[in-house]
Amino acid sequence: MLGVISAGIAPGLALVSYFYLRDQFEQEPVRNVFRVFLLGAILTFPIMFIQFVLQEEGLINNGFLHAFFSAALMEEFFKWFLLFIAIYKHADFDEPYDGIVYGTSISLGFATVENILFLTANGIEFAIGRALLPVSSHAIFGVLMGYYLGKAKFNIYGRFHYWLVASFVVPYILHGLYDYILVIGTNWMYYILPFMLFLWYFGLRKVKHAHILSRKHFHNQNENKNAAF
Repeated sequence: MLGVISAGIAPGLALVSYFYLRDQFEQEPVRNVFRVFLLGAILTFPIMFIQFVLQEEGLINNGFLHAFFSAALMEEFFKWFLLFIAIYKHADFDEPYDGIVYGTSISLGFATVENILFLTANGIEFAIGRALLPVSSHAIFGVLMGYYLGKAKFNIYGRFHYWLVASFVVPYILHGLYDYILVIGTNWMYYILPFMLFLWYFGLRKVKHAHILSRKHFHNQNENKNAAF
């Protein structure tokens, strides 16, 4: 059992640490990151309960509904909602890249508990596949959610509402596509590998751009301070 828990936790913590350590400016307090990670972990249970009820009641009767409603909509909306309520106006969210730190934290908190439950039920032999696909994909959904949330908070290019909507819609659509690929049939492997490569390429480009936005943000802050003197 200890091995299952360790295998379930390891990929999520590794990815949270990776994105946390990539913060090039003022790193977030660890307690905040851990608190958001726990929020994501706790969120797993009510979402799984709702998904179970929908399945048992026969309300989700095809792959498309399962992918885009039961999985993607439920999971991404509640992660987005909690992130917005708990972190968006927090004083420590003080640069665009911070959105990525918090977005990946809540997503990987959710993915970690989901991973532990899956490995407990199905066996530790699935650990590598789970780390490479579900946990990894949740990390990128969190990157994208946080990236656009950071752009909304700092009103990048004056398009607050646009970026706020994008912070939910973009990870939702990609999450729905990910799950739909998994339920389309026996040839899903031919589609999921290029999709995951695209997902990581897209996500890491946003990480790079978030660094640029944070650099500009602090540069503008310093210029304003100098002008005040």
